[in-house]
Amino acid sequence: MQNDVAQEIKDAALAHVLHAEQAVFLAPETQSATARTITSAGVIGGGTMGAGIAVALLEHGLPVTLVERDEAGLSRASQYIHKVFDNAITKGRLTADQKTQIMQRYQGSLTYESLAETDLVIEAVFEDMAVKKAVFAELDRVCHAGAVLATNTSYLDVNDIAASISRPADVIGLHFFSPANVMKLLEIVVAEKTAADVVATAFALAKTLKKIPVRAGVCDGFIGNRILAVYRQAADHMMEDGASPYQIDKVMVDFGFAMGPFQVSDLAGGDIGWATRKRRAATRDPKARYVQIADRICERGWFGQKTGRGYYLYPNGTRHGLPDPDILAIIDAEQARVGISPRTFSDEEILRRYMAAMINEGANVVHQGIALRPLDIDVTFINGYGFPRHRGGPMKYADTVGLPQILADIRTFAQADPLFWTPSPLLVELVAQGKNFDSFNHL
Repeated sequence: MQNDVAQEIKDAALAHVLHAEQAVFLAPETQSATARTITSAGVIGGGTMGAGIAVALLEHGLPVTLVERDEAGLSRASQYIHKVFDNAITKGRLTADQKTQIMQRYQGSLTYESLAETDLVIEAVFEDMAVKKAVFAELDRVCHAGAVLATNTSYLDVNDIAASISRPADVIGLHFFSPANVMKLLEIVVAEKTAADVVATAFALAKTLKKIPVRAGVCDGFIGNRILAVYRQAADHMMEDGASPYQIDKVMVDFGFAMGPFQVSDLAGGDIGWATRKRRAATRDPKARYVQIADRICERGWFGQKTGRGYYLYPNGTRHGLPDPDILAIIDAEQARVGISPRTFSDEEILRRYMAAMINEGANVVHQGIALRPLDIDVTFINGYGFPRHRGGPMKYADTVGLPQILADIRTFAQADPLFWTPSPLLVELVAQGKNFDSFNHL
């Protein structure tokens, strides 16, 4: 009987995901506007992300011009692109002739002038506002009228970028996930002045690239990274309070994630999060709890897999991390510094805190109109953040558990930290009305 109920829940979650991945294509702009014609594309920046975006565009039929600052950067980008297609040949997914035809659509360049006739340009340079504005000033100068100008930023203010040029209506965020030629999710970030037909063009591009688009509004981190920042804080709080990073990771892997949050940090590179924390330091609420364990690790130059150690040890370049006693010593020292007496956490409490933080911030994102519907959050997390598909996404999972239970957990956790655990107004409203998140899933 219990197995039957579990199977019913799983089947309902999978059906929800199937519906949601179709529903995300229905945004207001896709209903009201016609996409612009895109016959060619440009990419600015040939790092892993930019080169990956170029691969995605090339393999789905678009001619691509990739612009880099110097010959060395251009050479690295070209080598990456060739390597991806060569690997596809090795795996039998592509023939040598097909690769030749694809690469005929590719050209590298050191000048912005080469983008004069390009219909779509995607900027994928370093995550720095001044650098991105400098790129957009050049695109404003050389690109033809009606060209779509996109930024691949993960966090930065797309409104600010758009306001820096003479044609803000043509600017949109296209947040690809790395590796861009593999990951299915594409966050389409709509700025205040983005034209409806530019939004429709972005959705049409997603369909061409066989990606799953999610419409997002402008805020720090958009949908996915904004929510990630909050549940990662919850994980950090638990770590400082006594749960080891290894226990937390194991709980989330057992739940169905491919990796836990600290494994993800090591894979992405701890320096990425460190740079974000430093950028946000000036605007951080001084009353908010801030765990410094990750900073202590980064100060040692331990950034994860690429440096051979982060939260885990990676001996001899292995990708499978081993627990590191030195990390536990750093945690002990930080607990002593801030006067915390560590306690034990059950696996169940870890899961409840982690999911409550994710769901509560998801509710805030819907409440503030950053996401159109709860299902957009579910699609984002399943296709971009490794949320287990058979659980339907965080908002569907919340409906399965029951919103009254989620709200009760948040109010319990708030007794110790009322600032972090402030219940979302939408969550409070839905519980009061006896509704669930699914009731918000219809435009």
